[in-house]
Amino acid sequence: MHRTLVCWLVLLGMITASAAQERSVTMPVKAGAAHPPAAREKEVHLPSDETVNAFLRETFGYNPSVTWKVSSIKPSVAEGLADVTVVLTTPQGLQTNQFYVTEDGKHAITGDIIPFGRHPFAEVRDKLEKESNGVLRGAADALVTIVEFSDLQCPHCKEAQPTVDKLLSEEKNTKLVFQNFPLASHDWAEKGADYADCIGRSSNAAFWKFIQSVYDAQPDIIAATADDKLKALADGAGMNSGEIAECAAKPLTLGRVERSVELGNSVGVTGTPTLFINGRSIGSLGTIPYEVLKRLVEFAAQDAGKAGSPSK
Repeated sequence: MHRTLVCWLVLLGMITASAAQERSVTMPVKAGAAHPPAAREKEVHLPSDETVNAFLRETFGYNPSVTWKVSSIKPSVAEGLADVTVVLTTPQGLQTNQFYVTEDGKHAITGDIIPFGRHPFAEVRDKLEKESNGVLRGAADALVTIVEFSDLQCPHCKEAQPTVDKLLSEEKNTKLVFQNFPLASHDWAEKGADYADCIGRSSNAAFWKFIQSVYDAQPDIIAATADDKLKALADGAGMNSGEIAECAAKPLTLGRVERSVELGNSVGVTGTPTLFINGRSIGSLGTIPYEVLKRLVEFAAQDAGKAGSPSK
């Protein structure tokens, strides 16, 4: 128990120190519920809400300033493990933590599960290539594809945008695909995603203008007036706001945004912004120096170039 407590406290300290992005699983799956699309066919034993809450009480109950909520319990991408996400409320604010429970229900593992093998990022790269439905920026035949899962209400996404813009301007052999991933904890993010999806299907240029304008207007948008604000920003991007609002409410649009969220969940997205560089996941964008991101893109281009060479 002491070792478990130390691990959790270290994890919490790391998250607080790095000012990590807010994280939320948007499709919670409780014990006994249907598995999400990414779940393996083999049945996985999932701990109950009661068991997880009892574990959290034993771990954090000594500290009255810490409360928690179980966000999701679902099969992990790694066979035989249950993926548990909890939201902690601490004096420092909300912190979302993820851990994995072994099949015997007796052990929990903290940290990230990462892909392994000769080509560890290929499976996710291929899945994103086949299933992404977002808006493209850059040349379709670029060697490097950055898929960004983003939330228009997320302040970290707004902060990351200049970095993404700079990367695309300097790395000419790179394209970006923008995927909507509205967080359940944000009260107008899903509506923003619906508007963005409709605009993106109508005009590529208007989409990127709209995205930037929403980021800029974040402090002025609240759930009660989100429709009016988003319609005004759609007009400002050169679109017919009435048509866009009508489109945003259609089941087709809601389904497209839901599929984008499902895709993110299936490749391990738990917060925004999350980037995938040819399948390699980059989560805490704000903690990675720009030169490292640039080298990752250049390395991915080099590898992609070799793979496409006739001599290979």
